[in-house]
Amino acid sequence: MNLELGITPESGDIDWAERWRAIVRQRSGSAGHADPGYWDRRAPSYARITRDRKDDFLRVVEPYTSPRKTLIDAGAGAGRHAVALAEGLEWVTAVEPSEGMRAQIPPRDNMTVIASTWQDAEVAKADLVICCHVLYGIEEPVPFITKLQASARDRVFIMLREGPIPHPATPLRERLTGAAGLPVPQFSDLFMLLMQMDIAPDVTFVRYPVVNRYADTEEALADCRMLIGSDWDEARARTLLDEMLTKDGDELVFDGGVALSGIAHWQPAT
Repeated sequence: MNLELGITPESGDIDWAERWRAIVRQRSGSAGHADPGYWDRRAPSYARITRDRKDDFLRVVEPYTSPRKTLIDAGAGAGRHAVALAEGLEWVTAVEPSEGMRAQIPPRDNMTVIASTWQDAEVAKADLVICCHVLYGIEEPVPFITKLQASARDRVFIMLREGPIPHPATPLRERLTGAAGLPVPQFSDLFMLLMQMDIAPDVTFVRYPVVNRYADTEEALADCRMLIGSDWDEARARTLLDEMLTKDGDELVFDGGVALSGIAHWQPAT
């Protein structure tokens, strides 16, 4: 596991919470994730892209589920994991701050959707708490994770990527600016932060293909524009995207390759 995470003897000298804050601040100053309306605008295309994506997260969580258990999804997005897991649970609480994302969550009789950030959400404890691809933009991860743990009776699951963002904005930004992509917290950062918090999680790595699909070039441009921010060049970006995207039926496709994500999961201390 250490080889996968890139851990070195010097890792123990790093304040991982401060490192995390520095990464998020650098990224939020340049990219569209700092825009509070970003996810509202991206919600329809994001839901369409991820609806059928297979990432094996469900396979990791399902052994801990049962029809008598409850679950909280902190940052549920368009509900991809919450809805699937609800089939085998008594109740699911999906916490999602974006109105656009909440509108994409299919209704279920055993699900409550709460319009809130995780930090501000008022939720009762659940047996299981999951948090998938949410922490990238959280500047203060320690209280966020502490609340995840305090809200779980049986187990906490956090999934983050290890590696570059599998999105057309990543190579597009490099071609527009000649610079490497903006940094983003990695799963390895999460693992070391958890260890610094005296949490020693089990770790499961999953690999899965990522394909981004767009209805047209305008939708792709809007998606990338929000992520690239002040370095945006509309005319050049349009030309480059035309080169990067391929036609698949009525859609334009960007093949992001195979993504690697880590899932840290543990039983909270009583």
